[in-house]
Amino acid sequence: MTAEAAPKLYVCEVQGHDAEGAGTEKMPFRSPLRALEQVKGGVVDIYVRKTSEEGYQPIAKAALKKAQKTFNENKKKAEKAAERAAQEAKDKEKNAAAEAAKLEAAKSVVLEEDKSLPAAKKIKLRDSVANRDTRVKVSGWVHRFRQQGTQLAFIVLRDGTGYLQCVLTGKQCQTFDAITLTLESTVTIYGVIKALPEGKTAPDGHELQADYWEVIGKAPGGEEAFGNKLNTESSPDILLDQRHLVLRGETASSVIKMRALLHKAFRDFFDSRSLTEVTPPLMVQTQVEGGATLFAFDYYGEQAYLTQSSQLYLETCLASVGDVWCMAESFRAERSHTRRHLSEFTHCEAEMSFITFDDLLSFIEDMIVSVVDQLMKDPVSSAIIKQLNPDFKVPKKPFRRMQYADAIKWLNEHGVKKDVLDEEGNKIGEADYEFGEDIPEAPERRMTDTIGEPILLCRFPAEIKSFYMKRCPEDGRLTESVDVLIPNVGEVVGGSMRISDLDELMAAYKREGIDPTPYYW
Repeated sequence: MTAEAAPKLYVCEVQGHDAEGAGTEKMPFRSPLRALEQVKGGVVDIYVRKTSEEGYQPIAKAALKKAQKTFNENKKKAEKAAERAAQEAKDKEKNAAAEAAKLEAAKSVVLEEDKSLPAAKKIKLRDSVANRDTRVKVSGWVHRFRQQGTQLAFIVLRDGTGYLQCVLTGKQCQTFDAITLTLESTVTIYGVIKALPEGKTAPDGHELQADYWEVIGKAPGGEEAFGNKLNTESSPDILLDQRHLVLRGETASSVIKMRALLHKAFRDFFDSRSLTEVTPPLMVQTQVEGGATLFAFDYYGEQAYLTQSSQLYLETCLASVGDVWCMAESFRAERSHTRRHLSEFTHCEAEMSFITFDDLLSFIEDMIVSVVDQLMKDPVSSAIIKQLNPDFKVPKKPFRRMQYADAIKWLNEHGVKKDVLDEEGNKIGEADYEFGEDIPEAPERRMTDTIGEPILLCRFPAEIKSFYMKRCPEDGRLTESVDVLIPNVGEVVGGSMRISDLDELMAAYKREGIDPTPYYW
């Protein structure tokens, strides 16, 4: 019998391709190793060329030996990897079977409330300290969950008023619900709240030692689990899409509580000054802050807008109920992308009659100090402030009064320059600020942070303020206007006296190109 001839495979180190080559003269491989892989390490005649001009020559013995060594090493690695994969698959199958058996067994574990125990007192978590050493019933969401073996588990419960660490032991950890419990599931837990010994920590320094618990509703697991929807690496887009889940976090929920307490502090202050709270409409047919930032929409065939400010509606109430205020949403189609430019924001506004500009400045100063003082005295809001802004400094009276002209002078004396731009918006130099120019946020912040105290920045030029602001009697170029600047924050309040002379107001409408007809009221 004649021995079968060994196959011939071709390798070109210049034009060959290991992935797409076929080992032929026209479609050669690029490496001898690929040729050996083609025949699975069997007998083969390999022909090699190092340039496209020269012909194919039998592979050198040294090169073949090197390729065979690499092939054998790769083969051993592949075999070991296959063994590991097979073992892992076997272990996975075994673990899955064990887990299934565990879950099946857990279904037979049934908890029953011990009726011989004292009746549980239903409480909110905010009242847990006052109910230590008492059997209680608490309900909430699973904020955190940790199992330690089969005999111990910890649940940090959240109900919106506080947090409580609950300890499950023994049989309580072995039920189907315990083994499959997911974050954000809702549960009810019964037990006694006990203070923790020194050296151990938990919310409020205590924990609930459970004697019975039950699941009200189980949150999704797997890919839909809370932890897979949100994590520390989530982008802003994901955080916004999952806002309903973000709000369950400690920071976001603290902000919501802080807003509520802040609103209460404003209401208490205005009540103490006998201002009447008004609820103005949000859909309007007039502008307040200029047409460029209006959100317009069709209102049954008529043009309407989302309100930019409730100022005009508050002003109409002055003659009927006296000084008024509101806390409402305002909407502005801002083109700027900064933290000070929002399309929608909560707007606290007040309008008062028969006051002077100095009265206005004192009122704003008192309002800020009073609101902050109330928040710092409240245990809930003060704790949130300490948590979210531990370096917060309480503003104290009197605030510094600074004229706009003095602010321009301060910037120039301290070397704070403005950028000079060409027609295409490219920076070509720097220059001093001039009277009549609006002061941008960055230099304004720099000045405020350097001075280090609250500033009432007063009397801006009329050209950079709203048309309805009253002119200063001593200088018609200026308005009786004010911005409140806080260190490390920036502008927090803006206000002004309003034009009260009809002829002056109509002239302002004309100057701004605004039709006064819709403002007849």
